[in-house]
Amino acid sequence: MCGIIGYIGTEEASPILCQGLKNLEYRGYDSVGMATVSGGLEIRKGVGKIDDLRCRLNFEEIPGHIGIGHTRWATHGTVSFENAHPHADCTKKIAIIHNGIIENSDRLREALLKRGHEFAGDTDSEVIAHLIEDRLNGFPGQRGAGDGEPGTGSFDNGFFETACLDAFRLLRGSYAILAIKEGEDKIVGIRKDSPLVLGLADHGTFFASDVSPFLEWTKKVVYLQNYDFVVADGKGVKFYNLLQGEVSRPVDTVEWSMEEASRGKFEHFMLKEISEQADTIQRALQQDGDVIERIVDEVKKGFGVFFVGCGSSYHACLTGTYLLSKVAGVHVNAVLASEFENYEHFLTEDTLVFAVSQSGETADVLDAVKAARRKKSKIIGITNVMGSSLSREGDELMMMNAGPEICVLSTKTYTSQAMLMALMAYALCDKHEECVQKAKDLYMDVYNLTSKSMRVRLKDLAKELVHKEHIYMIGRGLQYTTALEAALKIKEVSYIHTEAFAGGELKHGPLALVEKGTPVFVFVSRDNEDRIVANAQEVKARGGYVIGVSDWNHRVFDRWIKVPECGDLNPIIQAIPMQILAYELAVQRGLDPDKPRNLAKSVTVL
Repeated sequence: MCGIIGYIGTEEASPILCQGLKNLEYRGYDSVGMATVSGGLEIRKGVGKIDDLRCRLNFEEIPGHIGIGHTRWATHGTVSFENAHPHADCTKKIAIIHNGIIENSDRLREALLKRGHEFAGDTDSEVIAHLIEDRLNGFPGQRGAGDGEPGTGSFDNGFFETACLDAFRLLRGSYAILAIKEGEDKIVGIRKDSPLVLGLADHGTFFASDVSPFLEWTKKVVYLQNYDFVVADGKGVKFYNLLQGEVSRPVDTVEWSMEEASRGKFEHFMLKEISEQADTIQRALQQDGDVIERIVDEVKKGFGVFFVGCGSSYHACLTGTYLLSKVAGVHVNAVLASEFENYEHFLTEDTLVFAVSQSGETADVLDAVKAARRKKSKIIGITNVMGSSLSREGDELMMMNAGPEICVLSTKTYTSQAMLMALMAYALCDKHEECVQKAKDLYMDVYNLTSKSMRVRLKDLAKELVHKEHIYMIGRGLQYTTALEAALKIKEVSYIHTEAFAGGELKHGPLALVEKGTPVFVFVSRDNEDRIVANAQEVKARGGYVIGVSDWNHRVFDRWIKVPECGDLNPIIQAIPMQILAYELAVQRGLDPDKPRNLAKSVTVL
């Protein structure tokens, strides 16, 4: 999705905004822009990444102590200068930035055009600036036309923020918005279904999509809730909620450090985060015992259990279904969050829904949570971001404890999720401590798999595969879910077409894709080795190039990636070398592994 940042205080805004935008690039990098107020309103923006534009457009020289910045991942409207944020009104005195989707933008635009407004681009976001201008010109809005009904309390403030409030009430969809105006020493913001947090420092107030942009200056944060409307000026911050009226919000302290959110000695965040997994897998087990006990009790008495996620989180959910079945004899349904609406009629008050999202802001997952809420089902949130929407929505919460993950690809958060699935499976049959011990035993294996020597071996393999057009992967049981995750990693970062299949399905269609030299990865576990090796032999008979991922080198393998046998924890241990291979393929193809094309870290639109 997009990344937004704002600052108002005693420091120059533009250098702070530039650094914040750099830290937000994982949320979008199609175009970048900034606007500041210093007497007049100045907007600078362009297509490209912050490093390319900050010097060319002299971003850090824009004067003013009030400013907003935006890095875009295109959804509505092409990647162009006109569609880059910030967007201005007709008078060029109001600037806004927006993350989310304005669902009724076409209707609002049509009404604004009839009143003489002129639009520069074709994004849904631009209507917001013109709506504010419209309200300032005295045009009344249609109350109730959008998501936000009038609140129960009064909001006694200036003309600009009142106009913003009136305009925001007309919006339908998801949004985190910041607005500034020439002649106004304040920033106005609102959030609904898109993340927006405040950072409170001695010298000023920050707004951002998450905490990473302002960790350098403060760890004091305020997590905004849906429909929270905020005005920050030189005197402080005022909070109003469109549904509740005047409200107060608590100040929390972020536990993440600036060092965790920086690349350090590593060339890319992806490699850094892969290398952290020996520790992050252990931290995933640092859960409140009472919470685990309550979750176990809910699973045992629940009438239907669903694991819901997207992308890598869905693969972790699928891994969870195998683990709970195999270890605890418990049936669980894994459902893609975007497809969960088709299962809503199964939900009851006795249903348990596990919602899994790294960011805690994934729109499809939050939509599934809303469906569960409608049916009064119990919700267990699993996320990596405290203060995120998902962390507040569940009846119980399990944190991944992986620390900040900046690379668009999930690596350490995926293995943390898989570890939590194993923890639940073992806890369901009163073997919690056994799982903890197995994870401790895993530490050196993971450390060795992320070592420089393993990277060298996988770099050599990448050289063989870097020009391949197709790669296939097979596995059975837990190794099938690992194959799915490995294929996702390679395709999303190297752009090589990579697909995974259950080993037994090869002869039902996919075997037609195998020809001489086709690379096929085979994930092997001791409990399914005979059947999956037989599938590998089918591939070999058709001329396929077989690459084994296992703890022993079978004669059918043309290449072998040695990974220790870890039983139920194989999905964790076998995924790691595939993450490294994906990284090496991207680097050798001259790609940026932290920012794959067309993708963003936190997908906050449906």
